Amino acid sequence: MRSPSLLPSTLLLTLGLLAPLSAAEPAMPTANPLLAESSLPFHLPPFNLIKDEHFLPAFEAGIAAELKEVEAIAANPAAPTFDNTLVALEKSGQLLARVNRVFSNLVKAHTNPALDKVDQAMAPRLAAQRDAIRLNPALFARIQALYDQREKLGLDPEAQRLLWRYYTDFVRAGAKLGEADKTKLKALNAELATLETSFSQLVLKEVNASAVLVETRAELAGLSAGQITAAAELAKARGHEGKFLLRLQNTTGQPPLAALENRALRERVQQASLARGSRGGEFDTRALVSRLARFRAERAALLGYAHHAAYSLEDQTAGTAEAVNSLLAQLAAPAVANARREAATMQAVIDREKGGFPLAAWDWAFYAEKVRRERYAFDEAQLRPYFELDRVLRDGVFFAATKLYGITFAERHDLPVYHPDVRVFAVADADGRPLALFLFDPYARPSKRGGAWANAYVPQARLLGTQPVIANHLNVPKPPAGEPTLLTLDEVRTAFHEFGHALHAMFSDVTYPRFSGTAVPRDFVEFPSQVNELWARWPEVLKNYAKHHRTGEPLPAELLAKVEAAEQFNEGFKTTEYLAAALLDQAWHQLRPRGVPDDVISFETSALRHAGVDFAPVPPRYRSTYFSHIFAGGYSAGYYAYIWAEVLDADSVEWFQQHGGLTRANGDRLRQTVLSRGGSVDALAMFRAFTGGEPDIKPLLARRGLAPVVPAAKN
Repeated sequence: MRSPSLLPSTLLLTLGLLAPLSAAEPAMPTANPLLAESSLPFHLPPFNLIKDEHFLPAFEAGIAAELKEVEAIAANPAAPTFDNTLVALEKSGQLLARVNRVFSNLVKAHTNPALDKVDQAMAPRLAAQRDAIRLNPALFARIQALYDQREKLGLDPEAQRLLWRYYTDFVRAGAKLGEADKTKLKALNAELATLETSFSQLVLKEVNASAVLVETRAELAGLSAGQITAAAELAKARGHEGKFLLRLQNTTGQPPLAALENRALRERVQQASLARGSRGGEFDTRALVSRLARFRAERAALLGYAHHAAYSLEDQTAGTAEAVNSLLAQLAAPAVANARREAATMQAVIDREKGGFPLAAWDWAFYAEKVRRERYAFDEAQLRPYFELDRVLRDGVFFAATKLYGITFAERHDLPVYHPDVRVFAVADADGRPLALFLFDPYARPSKRGGAWANAYVPQARLLGTQPVIANHLNVPKPPAGEPTLLTLDEVRTAFHEFGHALHAMFSDVTYPRFSGTAVPRDFVEFPSQVNELWARWPEVLKNYAKHHRTGEPLPAELLAKVEAAEQFNEGFKTTEYLAAALLDQAWHQLRPRGVPDDVISFETSALRHAGVDFAPVPPRYRSTYFSHIFAGGYSAGYYAYIWAEVLDADSVEWFQQHGGLTRANGDRLRQTVLSRGGSVDALAMFRAFTGGEPDIKPLLARRGLAPVVPAAKN
């Protein structure tokens, strides 16, 4: 039987690989804006013209077009060449890729029931589309033939790497399996795509449904007037006029816990957060977690790997599960010891106040703030008046980028957006030439998934003549109308972090789409973004944006000194909650198929205990049942990437500090050696080219307060 990718679309419909539109679904609109490349600057999607009903028929057209294009490549009677096979593949599927980028970005940033329905329908079909291409024996035979003679083709380095990348991708996708195993693999991939979509949708729905209802204003003592007003407005919008609703974020910890004086309400908020996905009912994700872990383990075994982590990590800079386990184990014990010391400090405050209770998870943030106030005369709330959103963006994030790279920003009010909160900026290079479009989407809303992220609506590629359209998404609570958006220090860092991803994509200067922007190993993609966090606290940058939103007065030097003095307090908590989540990720994804449990909560408890991070006052940053990064967000067996990349980041920060910091020369070096190269060069080779050396963990240990204390020498 011929490969499905060689079959005409009519037969694919018959076989069920392409499902026809049902009678209830809309017919093809007469003018579908997704079917033609946008005529807007940088091919920005025409959001004002795109309607929900456009996506399904556009997907249909894109799937059919890509299959036809791939069929022509695979069936080409001419001997395979780099141009007629790999370059042709790089040019194929552009309609489907365009539709899928717009859709996948919107369904994360501003979804609705209609888009969720399309997402559910398309997830398994897009998985089948990938399999139809990568499991096509005729197509793989052409790639194999080129790979076998790779030394004789006279390819430039980027083309050589593209050939290696295609060959590796196809082999890892199962191209060398027999037909029976390919059939099993296709079924697993389709099921996994469906389960991941379901998990993502349930987590978002439950985080919206789990807002905590508060009866009286008095219970909200400790929150700011703006926070209380926002809680009242949310309650009114949901039919609870006169009451208050505290919206949850997707993390285990919740921002109000740092300020709420009412301990019973703190406990309600924390327990509501921890229980998500495990309470039974329509939002319960426990069965999905088990099935996802089992099917991933089965797929890994089918492909010849011990477990999913082995499969996933083979393609990362870490290389092996053993390397990741070693790093996490090296950090876990000192992190928990640090957290226990912090807990003892806070327990002393509780006891001194005759609280009469042991420190619990819902007390941590509240008493951490008390310790900061007592020990350092510092309260996080003191910073917020100096971190107004627009000033942070323009005079902080953009200012640092201009200083480093010479790029400039001009806001565009004439271009369409998908939500009124989204802003668009034209980015010009140092020589004045247009570089990119940047979309900034800062606020939380029920239609938006949790967390912060960057994405490309249009990736750069010389082969296609495209320049980047890049978006940053935050989840900052939107203040009541007329009030300024004041950020926490963590939200400021996040803004700089996500813009690091945007720079990585905007500076991309590669030939082939496969290598564009952030198309690098998952455990390297966070490196440039974490380096960009450095500038949030760089004196010249901080002085430029950290000004009181009413008076314009700069952040007082004494307050900054308090921030720096308090910097490492609570690092034990931050590192432990992160490591607990990263270790959970590895625990789930280092299981064999028969070892995957049905009892998700018991397994989680056991895994945390085994890893030595089962410290009740510090629960994981994400519990399994709402861990979207690993069960829906592409970070399966990869959540360790943040700390792995931080090893590289801490090293690079030292390099900047030793070489003059915020200078064009330093920015240009980072741009030339890392940010412009995308995936066209080995990741660690890019790191070495920038720093001139190998990664060293010591700067990270010092930053996190985990470096061993060397006893003073005795006289």
